[in-house]
Amino acid sequence: MPNIINEIKLDFKDVLLRPKRSTLKSRADVDLCRSITFRNSKRTYKGIPVIASNMDTVGTFEMAQVLGKHRLFTTIHKYYSVDEWKKFAEDNPDILDHVAVSSGSGDENFQHLQEILEAIPQVTFICLDVANGYSQHFVDYAGNVVTGEMIEELILSGADIVKVGIGPGSVCTTRIKTGVGYPQLSCVMECADAAHGLQGHIVSDGGCTCAGDVAKAFGAGADFVMIGGLFAGHDQCGGELMVKKDGTKVKLFYGMSSETAIASEGKTVEVPYRGDVNETILDILGGLRSACTYTGAAKLKELPKRATFIRCTQQVNSVYSAITVKE
Repeated sequence: MPNIINEIKLDFKDVLLRPKRSTLKSRADVDLCRSITFRNSKRTYKGIPVIASNMDTVGTFEMAQVLGKHRLFTTIHKYYSVDEWKKFAEDNPDILDHVAVSSGSGDENFQHLQEILEAIPQVTFICLDVANGYSQHFVDYAGNVVTGEMIEELILSGADIVKVGIGPGSVCTTRIKTGVGYPQLSCVMECADAAHGLQGHIVSDGGCTCAGDVAKAFGAGADFVMIGGLFAGHDQCGGELMVKKDGTKVKLFYGMSSETAIASEGKTVEVPYRGDVNETILDILGGLRSACTYTGAAKLKELPKRATFIRCTQQVNSVYSAITVKE
């Protein structure tokens, strides 16, 4: 007989961060940089832990060049050739510690990954992109998960950072096509708790529609936040700029499991052209600093300790609840 979990699970849209007494005079006083040492590789990451998704419309070399200047991270999509990687590394030696090379789980993908890593040893971060981390075959590589027990298994299997989230992305149709998914805020809170118990780390993947959602993800315990849709439609994105009959400018944006990307669990949408990505970066970073200021967190890493979420969507019995994130 099927089981039903009656415990309430929440998405970013279901909550707001409650303001708290703060001694910060300005959002300029907030430190967004993190220094994170990983459990398995023992490598240390230093920077602002916001990540551009490895979608081939977003995870581009052009995006990495701009994000790297702000100390943000980019997971480069897996369709660049080794020669293209060599040229990028030669032209941008200062930002190679802010990029990751992406790979699927197939033998061909793995061979391509090895060739890139051998050609450019300065690139040491790898993003293994597998939609379903629950298949035993994928545990050997690592994939997206939404529950604590799989977080633990993947970390113990060697992953330093586990991507969490199934179906929350703006162009992901997994929840519609398959009925599978998990509300992202609750997913992040539960998975962060499991990961941190093993000195592991998580990245919240999907569901951020504005700077406030990014702040909520960090407040819920995410060590990194991966962004796709918010970075779409810019000059630095892949795809041609198209002009519609009414004169509006758009760019295509699609999930890596869409038919455009040769699969079925995603959709392709036209995103309004948004110009240079610098403005969006500054908006996200400004929102993060303001969230920290409102909650009294002098550093980004303090935000989960200061975060109290107020539920603002109505329950069946019209009772509202507050959730405090545990340290």
